[in-house]
Amino acid sequence: MEWTTPTVLYVSLLFFAAGLAEIGGGWLVWQAARENQPRWWAVAGSIILMIYGFLPTLQPLDDFGRLYAVYGGVFIGMSFAWGYLVDGIVPDRGDIVGSIVAALGVAIVLFWPRDAASLATMSERSTSVITPLGESARATRRSLI
Repeated sequence: MEWTTPTVLYVSLLFFAAGLAEIGGGWLVWQAARENQPRWWAVAGSIILMIYGFLPTLQPLDDFGRLYAVYGGVFIGMSFAWGYLVDGIVPDRGDIVGSIVAALGVAIVLFWPRDAASLATMSERSTSVITPLGESARATRRSLI
């Protein structure tokens, strides 16, 4: 995949949207289960978490494991930002340093130059997955974009 400005913006927007869905949905469930908020908060959070499950499929990245590893790094920083903005929890120095290290890890994993042979292997794997409708997952995803 070629990293153009529009691609980077699109990938970043999807990471941000997925982070909000994952953290926000989980927070709503937490609030209902642990903070005595109404039960419908848990239902709403669960629906948001289901939506979150589909957001990564819109990414142009083909490797599921690598994609989720990058999501994990992004979510570290976003979780601390959520805690600060929503719950008023002030991150300490360890939280900030850990977030910076995670962000560096994300950049390395996401932008590390990959050789053409490994990219071709990943592409072959991604197009061999067949959906219940008989279309390749990659072709289906392309039609959504």
